[in-house]
Amino acid sequence: MPSTPHRALRALLALCTAAGLASLTAPVAHASPGSGPTAVVAMGDSYISGEAGRWLGNSLTNSGSRNGTDRAWTGSTYDPSRVYGSTAGGCHRSDTAEVKSAGAIASSLINLACSGATTENVFRASQGGQAFKGEAPQADQLAAVAAANDVKLIALSIGGNDLGFADIISTCATDYIVWYSYCHDDQQAEVDAKIDGVMAAVGRSVDEIRAVMTTAGYAASDYRIVLQSYPSPIPRAAENRYAESGWARTNTGGCPFWNLDSDWARDSLVPQIADRLKGVATAKGVQFLDLRDALQGREVCAKASKQVTATVPPSAASSEWARWIDSQSTQGLVQESMHPNAYGQQGLGRCLALVYASPTGNKSCKNTAGSGASGMYLTTG
Repeated sequence: MPSTPHRALRALLALCTAAGLASLTAPVAHASPGSGPTAVVAMGDSYISGEAGRWLGNSLTNSGSRNGTDRAWTGSTYDPSRVYGSTAGGCHRSDTAEVKSAGAIASSLINLACSGATTENVFRASQGGQAFKGEAPQADQLAAVAAANDVKLIALSIGGNDLGFADIISTCATDYIVWYSYCHDDQQAEVDAKIDGVMAAVGRSVDEIRAVMTTAGYAASDYRIVLQSYPSPIPRAAENRYAESGWARTNTGGCPFWNLDSDWARDSLVPQIADRLKGVATAKGVQFLDLRDALQGREVCAKASKQVTATVPPSAASSEWARWIDSQSTQGLVQESMHPNAYGQQGLGRCLALVYASPTGNKSCKNTAGSGASGMYLTTG
């Protein structure tokens, strides 16, 4: 047992938060529905902005390219802007973000999402929306996009930060590392106390997007809104390759959670949020994309996946698809923890492409074991 378990706690601070400034150039051309370049737009939080897109699996090697997992490695130093562009340390719109990984589904693939965003960062400023990280509310940014493009689909991922995902992860990990206690009971109570208000705010986010599109001259039939849920970054207890006791889950696997808390997160919390988001989608008449099982078997510490080593290279077929909690605080930024990595984002991009081609009905997206993004498939529901 390490003598200083508090080194792991450093990796729990500021999850899903970021500092820095991101800019968006306002379009100068103006189009109307049916004219201008076709566009698909991503809006919302870190799970769709591209947080953790820097990584191709997880490796314990802390130098160089980290066995090929660190796409920010230049050969001599680390440059996160290679992945996140001008938003390094801020919105973290990665080059593998869901909308960027969807393929040629539209002429323009536009990412307005921002890591750390809440519903109030989506609302229009005139309706109480708040600027975030130096940018106008996302609905106001959408107005400019809608005027310059023929927007066909808007994918929305929002509500996780309103519910306090980062705090839940931090609390559960701290309870494992320091207090040797469970988190699920008190955290479930916290979620239950917030969730009605959060879902109302998610519904209002949909209304705000619709209002922007109507003002821009779009009819309801001109475009689609797809509200999506969240994938679980951690596996069920029975699917974790590391024993519950000892320090392997913390210092080797990067998944410091008790079995009961893991099962609660995977089979209670994530489904609860997904089911409630589906309810919002139904109430608002928009399409729903259920991602609760999108990372099944690809989660951090999952038995069906492997860490990258000097002899096991990064692979979409076998590597983990989510970013671990870096117990050493030596790789990248803490806010990347527990998000889909580049492989996961490529998989989610394929989900988006499949939904784009399926204009009606709610869908669930899942992966095929031993396959990369091309193995993603939809089921009805």
